[in-house]
Amino acid sequence: MSPRSDHLVRPESPRPTGAEPAPGPSEPIVDDRLAFWAEQAGRLHWDTGWSQVLDWSNAPYARWFGGGRLNVAYNCVDRHVESGHGDQVAFHWEGEPGDTRTITYAELQREVCRTANALLSLGLETGDRVAIQLPMIPEAVFAMLACARLGLPHSVVFGGFSPAALQSRVEDAEARLLITSDGQYRRGRAEPMKANTDEATAATPCVEHVLVVRRTGLEVPWTEGRDLWWHELVGAQSDRHTPESFDAEHPLFVLYTSGTTGRPKGILHTSGGYLTQAAYTHSTVFGLDADSDVYWCTADIGWITGHSYIVYGPLANRTTSVMYEGTPNSPHEGRHFEIVERYGVSVYYTAPTLIRTFMKWGEDIPARHDLSSIRVLGSVGEPINPEAWRWYREHIGGGRAPVVDTWWQTETGAVMIAPLPGGPAVKPGSAQTPLPGISAKVVDHEGREVARGESGYLVLDQPWPSMLRGVWGDDERYRETYWSRFPTQGYYFAGDGARYDEDGDIWLLGRVDDVMNVSGHRISTAEVESALVSHQSVAEAAVVGASDSTTGQAIVAFVILRGAAAEAAAGGEDVVPALRDHVAQEIGPIAKPRQIMIVPELPKTRSGKIMRRLLRDVAENREVGDVTTLADSSVMDRINAGLAGGAPQAD
Repeated sequence: MSPRSDHLVRPESPRPTGAEPAPGPSEPIVDDRLAFWAEQAGRLHWDTGWSQVLDWSNAPYARWFGGGRLNVAYNCVDRHVESGHGDQVAFHWEGEPGDTRTITYAELQREVCRTANALLSLGLETGDRVAIQLPMIPEAVFAMLACARLGLPHSVVFGGFSPAALQSRVEDAEARLLITSDGQYRRGRAEPMKANTDEATAATPCVEHVLVVRRTGLEVPWTEGRDLWWHELVGAQSDRHTPESFDAEHPLFVLYTSGTTGRPKGILHTSGGYLTQAAYTHSTVFGLDADSDVYWCTADIGWITGHSYIVYGPLANRTTSVMYEGTPNSPHEGRHFEIVERYGVSVYYTAPTLIRTFMKWGEDIPARHDLSSIRVLGSVGEPINPEAWRWYREHIGGGRAPVVDTWWQTETGAVMIAPLPGGPAVKPGSAQTPLPGISAKVVDHEGREVARGESGYLVLDQPWPSMLRGVWGDDERYRETYWSRFPTQGYYFAGDGARYDEDGDIWLLGRVDDVMNVSGHRISTAEVESALVSHQSVAEAAVVGASDSTTGQAIVAFVILRGAAAEAAAGGEDVVPALRDHVAQEIGPIAKPRQIMIVPELPKTRSGKIMRRLLRDVAENREVGDVTTLADSSVMDRINAGLAGGAPQAD
């Protein structure tokens, strides 16, 4: 199969010997969009064919490929081995200290089988949840695929999250098993992880066992009877396991994302529809050739990008991938380019935040390396500004590689809007058009589609295979969060603003709710405010996302101090560093505010709602907007006077 433009929309997929899909749907398909998705689903192996492509009768709950049964892990691993590709490399893994590991599909199959047998030995049964907090090491992939193989929904938690954040996610999912490691390498140092997970599980009786990967050799606290070493338990298992099939709507994973209430939302994804769209978009967006491409998605497995475009999509497509454990500047700022050169990476998928960081470090760094293997560049996590887009193409892509700017969310499960390499002329900074099979539009506040050149709300007006199937344990929250904004039309509201240009292409404008997008990570204002107010010095707090040239958005907090703390601050004591550290401890370093401003009051409406719009004006050094709806319109004057007078703040 050619990776070029003549095979982009519907790429071929090798049909594994002995793994022919079951007969197709038993009912006629009259909708072209459904026929398209049936064709994509046919690229997977189904043990039992579906009887209905889409059941939308219980909207907004979709059922895709009803009656079909498959095993996700079999589709990602076993069928490739059975078709004669066992010797193909699945992952070139590189640790931050420089250690490496090459894992073929045959080796991946053996490791996944051992891990699955280990989980069975712990008494886990279909439907039980497994929490995973691991660094970017191969065991994270083994664990996810073993869970998928056994029908155990996994909940992967980003390794940088605090014990409190991990605890809330473990409790909500009621996980019976937690898989973690002794520690992780970050910027040249071995940092503890098991100690943090112990703090998180101190009050979580649902966790029966903690399975620990030895990564750094750090001393770890140990609870006999509960804690188990990975190498001892998994290493003792058989490398043979026969997978069973599960219904297409069987839960595959729960992934938590920030919500506007401050309580994380467990986004539920199921098996058949999710894998269909993850595999299709991965192959199509990057024009992937499984026989020649070396692909690298730089995301963390703890985020949806890691799920869909490091694990499930690439492996379903029999891709050879690079997986890197560490930070991009360990031990030097050229580490990524060194890796690209070493493995001959041809498809490189990263975030605008990292691109802008590369820009700050200087074009001379990538220039020292041979990056000629790169043929496609991808961008994910937030809108990419045109300047970064052009720099990316020029200095990483050699001025020739196309840049595909992808828009999607944890909730959508897979890419929804993106230009295709080899397609019409791309526009720096624009995601451009929905992919084949996807329907999206920009509407006004009444749900009417806006004209070209106008802005509005980005909505999805037709169901799609990888869509979320709800919020774990909270149907009301699912309906309220995603479907209440345009109930008459039945639109899914994505939470983003967008505009059509004069050609009808889509330009994303960022979040319109109170969830911030920091380096592609969604963090709610309420969650950060809650962390600040939990500090003994803080009486009240308001948080906004302000534009940032590196991270897309940065967290800016406005804080009212309690009496004694306020007096101390007035006397010259700087409380800001302690507050920033406190937020990092409560949520994680990614949530540490860029700036904290100590203010006497907060702007509120008569109903008590904080007017974050006005605070955002202050944070971005703009002229303050309309204050007529404030209960006290002089509040903004006092805030500005306090800041001008040298009120404590930090950058």
